[in-house]
Parts: sequence; structure tokens; C-alpha cells
Amino acid sequence: MAVFETHQGTSPLILAFPHTGTDVPAAIWERLNDNGRILADTDWHIERLYDGLLPNVTTLRATFHRYVIDANRDPAGVSLYPGQNTTGLVPETDFDGKPIWKDGQAPTEADIADRLASFHAPYHAALAAEIERIKAIHGVAIVYDCHSIRSLIPFLFEGRLPDFNVGTDMGRTCAREIERVACEVCANAEGYTSVLNGRFKGGWTTRHYGRPETGVHAIQMELAQISHLATEAPPFAYDEDKAVRLRVHLKDILHRIAALAATLPH
Repeated sequence: MAVFETHQGTSPLILAFPHTGTDVPAAIWERLNDNGRILADTDWHIERLYDGLLPNVTTLRATFHRYVIDANRDPAGVSLYPGQNTTGLVPETDFDGKPIWKDGQAPTEADIADRLASFHAPYHAALAAEIERIKAIHGVAIVYDCHSIRSLIPFLFEGRLPDFNVGTDMGRTCAREIERVACEVCANAEGYTSVLNGRFKGGWTTRHYGRPETGVHAIQMELAQISHLATEAPPFAYDEDKAVRLRVHLKDILHRIAALAATLPH
């Protein structure tokens, strides 16, 4: 199976989709239990939500599911949120804390090493190559990491998640101007809620690549799935009416960030 799909553009933005893939190799599928086979923690339909919002934008999408290996986790296995419930490089549970593997079938250290080499590393090699290509064109590159998650997950956080969750690792991963325009659009979006560096501060992709001093900026957008799905339960159907409303604001964010690129030092 192809590990990722790439569309090369010339915009200073790169849209990364590490969690929309649903491909699971047969040998791994056989080890998932019935709960794991629901693939509930997929970032459902996010590539569709962003499609066509920004001309000539580069996109990179992992095709493999995060239960195979999570492309947005540190390859060394270091937790993104020490002391808080989360899922790891190869998850043992879903976001509700329920097991996803059959008894005795959880991935071994050898399995993890193989999946790092076969899935995680190629995806990030492709992302690094696109960053360098875009940086060669513009002098800067901006990675916009696209995510979504259910709005109610007591195992991971209390209460209802805001609709827009902007993550910049407390301002470390991108120029303040990028953070500011994203938050302005979110704050002014009527009928939506938003937060900066709340429960989600940016995953490994954002933290690893976001080095503003080198001309590479990264920002994560975690959307509450209730903002664009009919329901946050199977079959996780796309809600066209909700999506149309949301896409207006996402388009504004992308265009405003892209316009900033020419003003950033390089």
C-alpha cells in the first residue's frame, strides 16, 4: 500500500494530514479487536473539509491509520502531554481508554520498530522534503497540521472541547503573526468557540518542524468534529451544511496565513 499521498503546489503553506488514513494492513487488522476495527479515532473527512480552500497548496496525507502507528507522535515514544491521559506512538487503547487489540496481540517492540521504518519514517521524509522545496521557493515554509477530534472525550479532557483548537506549543513553533491571524479568525467566527494552546498545544509534527528562526513555521488546528460531522459516532458522516459554514472560516485562516509569508524574515 502507498504510505502517503502528496499533491505538490507552490503556495508557502503545506497542509499535513497525519490522521485521516484508514488503511490497515491485513496482518495488523487481524490483531485488532472489534472495538479497534471501528477505527473511531480517525480524523474523519478532514481532507474533504480543506479541499480547494487555498489555490496551489501542497498537501501530504498519511494513508495508514493511526492504530498502525501514529504519524503525529515522537518516534522515540516520548509523551506529548506528560502526566495526562493520551495515546502513544502505537496506541494500546482508543481515546476512551478501551483496548483496541485482541488479548495477547498488542504490538511488540519489534512491531513498533518495523512500523516506524515502514510508515512513520517515509511519511516524515516526504514532509521534510516538501518543507525544503517550499522554502527554496519562498524563503519560508509554513506547515499547517490538520486535525479533528470528538468534542466529548472524558478520558482525555473535561467538558466540551472548543470548536477551534489552535496549537503552537505556547508560541514556540511559528511567528506570532501567524498565531494571531489564526486566532482572530476563530474568535470572530460567529457561533463557534475557540482556544489557543488549550488541551491541544500542537503534536509532534508541529513541535518538531516549527523552527521560526530557520524560516520554518508550524501551527496545528484541531477541530471539534461536531463542527462538521452529522454525529460523532459511527458512521461518522460528513454534514455538508455544517461543513459549508465552517469552510468559510478555514478558507479565511489559510488565505491570511499564506499572505503573511512574504512578510516573514528569511
